[in-house]
Amino acid sequence: MYRILISMRCLNKNNILIAGLCFPLLDCPGTKSEQAGKSASCQGCPNQKLCASGATKAPDPAIAEIGIKLSTVKHKILVLSGKGGVGKSTFSAHLAHALASDTTKEVALLDVDICGPSIPRIMGLEGEQVHQSGSGWSPVYVEDNLAVMSIGFLLGGPDDAVIWRGPKKNGMIKQFLRDVDWGELDYLIVDTPPGTSDEHLSIVQYLSSTHVDGAVIITTPQEVSLQDVRKEIRFCKKVKLPIIGVVENMSGFICPKCKNTSQIFPPTSGGAEKMCADLNLPLLGKVPLDPRIARSCDEGRSFLSEVPDSPAAQAYQRIVQSIQDYCSNRVTEEQSAT
Repeated sequence: MYRILISMRCLNKNNILIAGLCFPLLDCPGTKSEQAGKSASCQGCPNQKLCASGATKAPDPAIAEIGIKLSTVKHKILVLSGKGGVGKSTFSAHLAHALASDTTKEVALLDVDICGPSIPRIMGLEGEQVHQSGSGWSPVYVEDNLAVMSIGFLLGGPDDAVIWRGPKKNGMIKQFLRDVDWGELDYLIVDTPPGTSDEHLSIVQYLSSTHVDGAVIITTPQEVSLQDVRKEIRFCKKVKLPIIGVVENMSGFICPKCKNTSQIFPPTSGGAEKMCADLNLPLLGKVPLDPRIARSCDEGRSFLSEVPDSPAAQAYQRIVQSIQDYCSNRVTEEQSAT
């Protein structure tokens, strides 16, 4: 009987029936909108009364606090992916290593993948702990100029599961941004979980009072990955997050002996190159498969310093240079505008 009643309700053109439950078909107007809690798409939402009351329009005081805290960070880069397992955390770690190879630069890597924190293992920091000081939480250092923060440092062991709902995850992200003693940084790289969920909305909201250079989006060549990346791109446009460019990971395998390239994941729909051309986005580069990348991550070492002359390492270096150029040009444009 319950299912029949739900199905009848979903005959309304503004709703859709999914797995026996009724969901709004139209887009959420947003908590800051004048239509928040009042539009047709708000019907059935558990937060409808809260939004309609106007309470959600009040700015979170933490946003201003984070803006002050991160005012000493020159560049902030988010690393996103539409799907898990495409090498996003691996890319974030190697981007941090590459930027920190310039010892005159101060670099930090923030892991906001609350439920799947892999950065401590990739950076060779498993078992390390965060210490509290008068100025906040102290990040863990890989090198003198490379700091890391992850919820993995707060767990009892690497196999401990974080089973949290959205509000608690959002609170942890807020603490990472507001309470960690980052100091003066040239680059802050934020490694996010896959998809477009609470963590992504929180990080964009909390950084809204700061200067965010943009996002680097990671994909693999096959259409099943690109399909989710297009959703990620739409997310960035909707929240007005600039896109630095797209990186195609696992882009073929170059045989170390004959140097021929084999397509392990065939780009059946043209890969990231065609997608970027269609959407007018920069393709930062293609990183070929190399088993040594996975090995170096498991062992907590930098692939770029282990095998610097490999095709994959050279591709990484070109991509990193493009990101550095983008950040430098953005600063120049802003200075010219003022």
